[in-house]
Amino acid sequence: MSSNSEPSSDQQNNQDDNAPLWRFVTKEAKLGKGGGNITFQCNFCRQIYKGSYYRVKAHLLKIKGAGVASCTKVTNENLVEMRRVMEEAEQRVKQYNLKQVPLPTSSNAKFNFENSSSSASVSAIDPKRRKGSIGSIEKAFNMGAREIVDSEIARMFYTGGLSFHFARNPYYARAFKTVSQLPGYVPPGYNALRTTLLQKEKSNIENLLEPIKKTWNEKGVSICSDGWSDAQRRPLINIMAVSESGPMFLKAINCEGETKDKHFIADLLINTIQEIGPQKVVQVITDNAAACKAAGHIVEAKFRHIFWTPCVVHTLNLALKNICAPSTHPRYDDVMEQCGWISRVSSDASFIKNFIMNHAMRLSMYNNHCKLKLLSVADTRFASTIVMLKRFKTIKRGLEQLVISEEWEMYKEDDVVKAKEVKDKILNEDFWMDVDYILSFTAPMYEMLRLADTDKPCLHNIYEWWDSMIEKVKEVIYKKEHKSFTENSRFFDIVNGILVERWTKSHTPLHSLAHSLNPRYYSQQWLDESHDRVPPHRDMDVVRERKKCFERYFSSEVERRRVNEEYAIFSASMEDFSSSDSINDRWYMSPIKWWIVHGTSAPMLQSIALKLLGQPCSSSCCERNWSTYNFIHSMKRNKLTPQRAEDLVYVHNNLRLLSRRSPNYNEGESKMWDIGGDGFDSMDIENAGILEIANLSLDEPELEAMLFDSEGNASL
Repeated sequence: MSSNSEPSSDQQNNQDDNAPLWRFVTKEAKLGKGGGNITFQCNFCRQIYKGSYYRVKAHLLKIKGAGVASCTKVTNENLVEMRRVMEEAEQRVKQYNLKQVPLPTSSNAKFNFENSSSSASVSAIDPKRRKGSIGSIEKAFNMGAREIVDSEIARMFYTGGLSFHFARNPYYARAFKTVSQLPGYVPPGYNALRTTLLQKEKSNIENLLEPIKKTWNEKGVSICSDGWSDAQRRPLINIMAVSESGPMFLKAINCEGETKDKHFIADLLINTIQEIGPQKVVQVITDNAAACKAAGHIVEAKFRHIFWTPCVVHTLNLALKNICAPSTHPRYDDVMEQCGWISRVSSDASFIKNFIMNHAMRLSMYNNHCKLKLLSVADTRFASTIVMLKRFKTIKRGLEQLVISEEWEMYKEDDVVKAKEVKDKILNEDFWMDVDYILSFTAPMYEMLRLADTDKPCLHNIYEWWDSMIEKVKEVIYKKEHKSFTENSRFFDIVNGILVERWTKSHTPLHSLAHSLNPRYYSQQWLDESHDRVPPHRDMDVVRERKKCFERYFSSEVERRRVNEEYAIFSASMEDFSSSDSINDRWYMSPIKWWIVHGTSAPMLQSIALKLLGQPCSSSCCERNWSTYNFIHSMKRNKLTPQRAEDLVYVHNNLRLLSRRSPNYNEGESKMWDIGGDGFDSMDIENAGILEIANLSLDEPELEAMLFDSEGNASL
């Protein structure tokens, strides 16, 4: 075809499958206010004519008797090409019309399927109704058209498999509100969403995060890291920066073909530290794996002021596993002797759960007696045994009613022997007494795990939390055994030994220094809560670890002497720290606010305090981020490249961070819209509630207090 027959870009954009030959002419001007007549110029013969698409078609295809001359410049090759274009357009129109499924509209609304792609395709008025029969309210609010739009949006949810929770997303409502002000707007397509728009949004978010990054110089930042494998089994390591403002996703490294040893992990952490700025980084948090620990020591050797801190939540979880599921190795015979009964109770609970869930009729009976679902807790979930037993205690009454019901007794289609065994276990009061005892003495551990499993500043509380937790565990065990604290308890000795061993392995000097800089632990109110409490400057273990920190922070003896003098004045409430406001505010004010108000006279100590008191104690944000990554790079979307998946996670995670800083986050219909995260609807599975890592974030206790009605509305 000759070059002059090629359509212009504007014409291509205006192409309509119902009139495909418009691309071979140039539209000059529209004639009059109505009708379809325009002035057009043929791209072949360059003659100008007036008329509708009917005349365009007749002119180009040389159709006689249409009131327009045939084009003398159109060749046979051109005719073949134009007929091919028309056939393809007709085929597309036919296929499109075949795909249309009528919407569930009411009798007063009818959809025009012939031109459904145009902005004028929504007709809220049934043409069969007589003129003037539309009600005034319906006409004023265009209710028929609104109903059709609602149906289209609902169909988008149903066919796309979108979570109903998505409707609470503020960006969802904002997008439609903006579109309503742009008549004729066409949404972006597949390629734009995955390329240009994604990169544009990522760049925008990077700019929006700059104010947070600027605070790191004064407030400090922690680098958290964790490993995972994506849907294609590619090993990934994600790195996040956590400060007082919240967790910020930085990057996810594809480690395919790499050996994840201490040197590889250390290089990743060191490169991240260099990118952020070494003086801004307070600590690096990873799990307790040997390679991570060794990598942490390499980082400490390069940057003396940066500490490697093992994740406290991971440490607590390992302690709970040692207690609730002790190893059968002969080395741990004493632990098995004292804690083996816990493992047996857990096995009995699992047996009951599996029997009910694996038999459809038994499960149906269960659902008739219990409103809450049985939990299939992933083995990797923190405190998995405790979570399962807590649910069993909650549904105890329903389970008992289930096994004594006539339908349970009369049903003989499945394993009757196991059914009787399940019934005996559920009606055994000793089983429930053991469950209560396990939950009672592990409650302090589980409570601390929940407190530590957060991105909020809590590094300065870990030392005291751990001491208080052990004391509470001791109280429960001694009360159960009817012993005084002066007597010996073999069971407590074993539990205490496990907790102390885990604390010894995970404790770092940074915990002691942060503990020493928390003004609350010097207040008389805190000291009076327990007779054996002492302020940090009188605790020898804390003093030794604090001095180690100062030696790493300050290489100069003169600087160390100066900071020690400042600490002496602070801890003893001397000079500027001796005022009544300074002393009283130690109990009532948050640690950071106290140092801002009262710490000016100790500038070196104040600078350290403002950094340490704003740091987390766990890498749980990385665990939760893998839940986001799994949602985005799922088995259904496993063809995403690692780079595009990383960009999507970057946008997804950091938009949440920015949203939570908004004053509107706790207001309106979108209140706490991201709580429950991407797996929110998965918590409402018909046959079982499945909780995996981070589907229910432990740093969001508000979720447990939130009630959702049948319409999905949230209330507290």
